[in-house]
Amino acid sequence: MNEKVKEYSDKMQKTIDHLQSEYAAVRAGRANPHVLDKIRVDYYGTPTPIQQVGNISVPDPRIIQIQPWEKNVLKDIEKAIQASDVGINPTNDGTCIRLVFPELSEERRKDLVKDIKKKGEEAKVAVRNIRRDGNDAIKKLSKSDDISEDEVKDLEDELQKTTDKFIKEIDSMIDDKSKDIMTV
Repeated sequence: MNEKVKEYSDKMQKTIDHLQSEYAAVRAGRANPHVLDKIRVDYYGTPTPIQQVGNISVPDPRIIQIQPWEKNVLKDIEKAIQASDVGINPTNDGTCIRLVFPELSEERRKDLVKDIKKKGEEAKVAVRNIRRDGNDAIKKLSKSDDISEDEVKDLEDELQKTTDKFIKEIDSMIDDKSKDIMTV
């Protein structure tokens, strides 16, 4: 792969990575510890990721259990979860916190699939914008006369093939996550 195209390919890969992290945070009726990834707990005055203040486990397919390393952090974890957009009320039994995920209704599943598709489309737009930036850079190169028209055409073709590959990957991610959500 050409150096110039590789630069834009790396940017497109970052878009894919971001989309994967977005999809990991979408809950599909099953307990997924990644829904807690963005939650920060006020730990001695410092916003700390929830994974760093306790042990997170999934004892049951629809329950996440958070066992803090210090009992005095229980209330802070509970507050952080309630303030977040997880949409589940935590239950605190004095030693650990449990999040029970309800079974998703058909309507809620369809809403989540719409959200998945919207995030996928945003990722496709980002990839296409990166392609446009790449094509602009290639056109500037052609004006500087350091490169032949054939080389310009080859670079543009390679960039287009790379773009198509990433768009196809995004489509497959959308399909996989949609099937995952619609499976009861």
